[in-house]
Amino acid sequence: MKSINSIKLAVIVVLLGLIGFAFAPAADKIVVKGSDTLVILAQKWAEVYMKSNSNVAIQVTGGGSGVGISALINGATDICNSSRKMKNTEKEKLKARYNTLGVEVACAKDGITVYLHPTNKVKELSIKQLSGIFKGEIKNWKEVGGADAEIKLYGRENSSGTYVFFQENVVKGDYAPSCQTLPGTAAVVNAVKKDPNAIGYGGAAYAEGIEICKVKKDDNSPAYLATAETIKTGEYPITRYLYMYLRNKPTGALKSYIDWILSPEGQKLVVEMGYFPVK
Repeated sequence: MKSINSIKLAVIVVLLGLIGFAFAPAADKIVVKGSDTLVILAQKWAEVYMKSNSNVAIQVTGGGSGVGISALINGATDICNSSRKMKNTEKEKLKARYNTLGVEVACAKDGITVYLHPTNKVKELSIKQLSGIFKGEIKNWKEVGGADAEIKLYGRENSSGTYVFFQENVVKGDYAPSCQTLPGTAAVVNAVKKDPNAIGYGGAAYAEGIEICKVKKDDNSPAYLATAETIKTGEYPITRYLYMYLRNKPTGALKSYIDWILSPEGQKLVVEMGYFPVK
């Protein structure tokens, strides 16, 4: 009887060991946080990488570039995704805490896309016109060749890198008070889908179910859509790099993951997900 009980106990121990092994945490954990523009690409990278690297667990969340940068400074993330460059004030905070200005890695390119409702007669706009629209100086679509209707503005919240980049490179001033700020690019797209008089902006990868507006540098320039070719040549005038920021030079599992992102396999996913490769 005693031997039978011993065998049962041994079996239970082995089973518990197997269960423990099956649910054991990954040896390396990487936390990624930040840009809403980058989040769908970052999630895809993590998903594909973990399939062939079962010892690594990668957690990806959005929230905006500003949120990611704050998390990097506070030590709450390993990688900060950002659709804008870090500000000098942010780098100084990083330096004060970790004695480093951080490491910048360009991981993809993007063309900020201008979204219109499919029924809008306007098909192209210049940077100057976009500036006037988002400043609130141009208030009616008839002023830019459209219908006699009030322009409805939709944009990102001020923690977004896209908000900052579009403000600095297109609006070149303050956004109109009438611009409705939304918590994510998908929300901007959905708002434009539902409003015939709407205009919004965001990453090219999110542009589904809406009209994509051609953009021209000035009145004498041709208008372009954001494509792989126009991004590569710089002809599309609202082109930017997308970044990963780290506190220090990466080592170990973190370095392997970033090297993979920049490899042909990682950059192939950039294209598949609707972004543009850095190489």
